[in-house]
Amino acid sequence: MNLKSYFSNIGNEFSVLPFWFWNDDLSNEEICRQLDDFLAHGVYGFTIHPRVGLPRSLGWMSENILSFYDFAIEEACRRNMKVALYDDGMYPSGSSSGQVVDANPEFQVRCLDHKILPAGSKIQLPPDYNLIASQILDSGEIFVAFDRKANGYIRGLHFLEEGKDDEDEPTAADILNPKSVQKFIELVYQAFAERYRKYLGTTIVGIFTDEPSMHGKSRERKVMPATKGILPEINRILGYDFAPYLPCLWNDRLPDAKKRKADYLEACEMRLLETYYAPISEFCKKNNMLLMGHPAKSDDIGALRFFDIPGQDLVWRMVVPDSPTAIEGENSTMAKCSSSAMIHMKRERNLNELCGAYGHELTWEEMNWLSKWCFIRGVNMLLPHAFYYSMRGLRKEERPPDVGPNSPWWNQYKGYADACKTISFINTKCKHICQVAIIGKCNWLPWQAAKVCFENQIDFNYIDESHFNGDILVDRDGLKIADMVYQTVIHEHSLSDSILKQLQPLQSKNRVLFFEESCKEEFLKVLEKQVEKSLVITPNVSALRLREVIKDQHQFFMIFNETSKPVEFSVFLKTDKPITLYKPFDNVYQAFENQSIINLLGFEYIVFVV
Repeated sequence: MNLKSYFSNIGNEFSVLPFWFWNDDLSNEEICRQLDDFLAHGVYGFTIHPRVGLPRSLGWMSENILSFYDFAIEEACRRNMKVALYDDGMYPSGSSSGQVVDANPEFQVRCLDHKILPAGSKIQLPPDYNLIASQILDSGEIFVAFDRKANGYIRGLHFLEEGKDDEDEPTAADILNPKSVQKFIELVYQAFAERYRKYLGTTIVGIFTDEPSMHGKSRERKVMPATKGILPEINRILGYDFAPYLPCLWNDRLPDAKKRKADYLEACEMRLLETYYAPISEFCKKNNMLLMGHPAKSDDIGALRFFDIPGQDLVWRMVVPDSPTAIEGENSTMAKCSSSAMIHMKRERNLNELCGAYGHELTWEEMNWLSKWCFIRGVNMLLPHAFYYSMRGLRKEERPPDVGPNSPWWNQYKGYADACKTISFINTKCKHICQVAIIGKCNWLPWQAAKVCFENQIDFNYIDESHFNGDILVDRDGLKIADMVYQTVIHEHSLSDSILKQLQPLQSKNRVLFFEESCKEEFLKVLEKQVEKSLVITPNVSALRLREVIKDQHQFFMIFNETSKPVEFSVFLKTDKPITLYKPFDNVYQAFENQSIINLLGFEYIVFVV
């Protein structure tokens, strides 16, 4: 099959789907002009994102603003463009721009707080404070834990005064309260489903939920997430009574305080899955809507099982070129987090919202690098943050930069957009060739073993511990989940007896490896003996990242030089078939002779096709 022909008819669903900031007064004429400008630059979709700068006449979910939604969606349909809807008036999601709390003040976000009272004191709390537990400390003082309304908000859609950057701050809702979440679903998801039912699954690809937070955006420090009646839920999830350990949440000097605090926060995350993600996911399934978006943290993999299009969020210069951030730290896990969730939950797509708040200093080279950083880790849908409807006044300074029509590189954008579309296509509905799994928790993914794998071109996926509750089969052939079979399993933390028992068939073959930084060299020697590579790079170049997939009888080997320094190496592919070297960001195809030398430029991304 001719590769140029193969790539020539890729559907618009693989286009970049930028956040389109609706941040000023709107008009049908300007919406049409901008849509046509998108199309002319290879952008065949968008995410409608109401944003600060809207006039008050265009309030969240008002008939006035929804009439512009109607028009934009109809025009997108006419142009064969794709649309994603955003589920709140700014973020974090879950409050419907303050309308949830307006409907019922009892739905305001709550928190867990405490007091230390003098010995012998009588416990007296304000009427809205709910006593959770109390105990006498070794000092004789009385520790009192209670939940109360928290001082949390979400970002608003309107400037308090044009020309000044102060904005509305609607009250955040309590998304650990199932009734509060049901009101949110009614106000937003149900309203969208009823209004746009004929477009769902065709023009409208999904609805985006954005980093839901148990605190909202908190004005308080040293408070813990909570809702009314939180302690029985924490006890149920943890399997033990947490009440005696409540002081550990505020006193790091207490025995085992770090573990107890981690237990509490993990249990809150697990409860959030039940109260927020599960009901929204269920509503979407019943209404032919795909749930897309991302949780609050880069390694919150547990929440992603509820997404039809699991995602993550590359913002605030969390990851930058030529920096340890690319393969070190919590944020370095995010792209593998979403792509692993996609594979193990048998989803077709996973996304990354990228470039948000990277600042006006963001360069064309950086933007391309960030996209490639995601692609080599298996991301197959990019939502650039953002295309600004208006750059008037302070709008251009709101979480910059504009990475589209108002950027200095807009005239070059079509080649970039075409390359993103092609790689997204390659990474979709493909078989990922990967022999290694790294185990993490629902709200934590290890990165140190991952770094060793990255630097030695050993690909891997992350597995959330919760998959061991029925999604996984382990025998002497490997760990089997979805369509994957992993011959080697790595962990950096203590595993439960139940998980260790399930891993025993692999443990007996020395294929369950515990990573410790002090034993890194020995670990790598063992790992390399266990991994059979179809593509061999000589000599090893630690800057290179590798991904192998099979799609439509093509074998694709993607290689990315993650650093700005050019590198030279030879490539040997274990095949006797013809090999094509494809450079997607240059749109170049050429025959490749096996075992030839490759000179890879800094930040260059190439694909070998067998």
